[in-house]
Amino acid sequence: MNRFYLDVHALQTVPPSNLNRDDTGSPKSSVYGGAPRARVSSQAWKKATRDYFGAKNLLDPSELGVRTKKVVEVLADRIREHDASVTESDALELAAEVVAATGLKIEVPKRKSSKKAGADDAGADEETQDRPPQAKYLVFLSTRQLDGLARFAVEGAADIAKFLKDKDNKARVKQIADTRHSVDIALFGRMVADSTDFNVDAAVQVAHAISVHRVDNESDYYTAVDDHNKDSEPGAGMIGTVDFNSATLYRYAALGIHQLAANLGEGLREDESKVTPVRRAAEAFIQGFVESLPTGKINTFGHHTLPDAVVVKLRTTRPISFVAAFEEPVRGNLGGHVSEACARLAEYIPDVERAYGDEGSTLTWVLRVGPNTRKLADIGTESASIGELVASVGQAVAERLEKPE
Repeated sequence: MNRFYLDVHALQTVPPSNLNRDDTGSPKSSVYGGAPRARVSSQAWKKATRDYFGAKNLLDPSELGVRTKKVVEVLADRIREHDASVTESDALELAAEVVAATGLKIEVPKRKSSKKAGADDAGADEETQDRPPQAKYLVFLSTRQLDGLARFAVEGAADIAKFLKDKDNKARVKQIADTRHSVDIALFGRMVADSTDFNVDAAVQVAHAISVHRVDNESDYYTAVDDHNKDSEPGAGMIGTVDFNSATLYRYAALGIHQLAANLGEGLREDESKVTPVRRAAEAFIQGFVESLPTGKINTFGHHTLPDAVVVKLRTTRPISFVAAFEEPVRGNLGGHVSEACARLAEYIPDVERAYGDEGSTLTWVLRVGPNTRKLADIGTESASIGELVASVGQAVAERLEKPE
């Protein structure tokens, strides 16, 4: 398949907030163009995007995966769903054997004893005996992979150890765990350091979002009053501080459609072509990435905003981020940052496309809100809504996929 990509660019203003904090509790930051910038990590926005798929029903639950260390417990539940006659303890034993047979490392998790110091080790060991084994790392498995492993376990339930000694069964259990990937695995990939055959190359690369302007973190001093204090008990029941900032962020992600198609492989449903799930996954990603929002400290700040402007490009050349338009920080001399940020993009995009792009094969769509974004209107085909944008891009992706190579 010929390589082609979707580039998704967004400008989004967030009010005072702490979307993504570091180990000290402060909003993450970075230096770009010699100036401190607000930053939201790619991991935070990828997690928000994955959660949005299910929360907004962008994808069917059967098309999503589960990422957990508790893979033995999850698989045991699936085994009992497939065969209710299997007891809970037997299901856990079957699940542990099957998970280990895939090549994943599992162990009984350790925890500190509740007994006081000086208690014998036997008590501490006893505490871990009843705990089911867990993977040593987070494991990402699709719904169909879990169901396939559950059916496999039920098939060999009479003597699972003997069943797994069979050469064909050994190969089959590994194949089940490494085929028929869910959309989120196909998009964001899967990495297992000690079992590289289990890895899936991500189709999506997400940049750390940074502010287009200089940002310095601030601190909010707050107090909480004890409702049961008497007049003779003045003062706060609690005093604290929380760090925050506000920013206009430039966000970017690149989706390799060819890699997505390779990861998904055969259609997710028996009655559909290979093109259909790729289109559905691309559409879900665009809407999920654009509309999702990390929820750090959201109850404190209520930072519910959506992008002011979105630019999507379908290209055959390699992905291109437009972050360099903001290497020199936006000054905001007119009192805000969105208008100048859009003007910067409107000037930079045609310039970089002239130098490095392929006008004949590149398609561009724009979704924008408000008069401050009007300079982006001529960058590409304007969409009136996110639904129209997603449908238009999805149709273009399908048409490219259906073209003979």
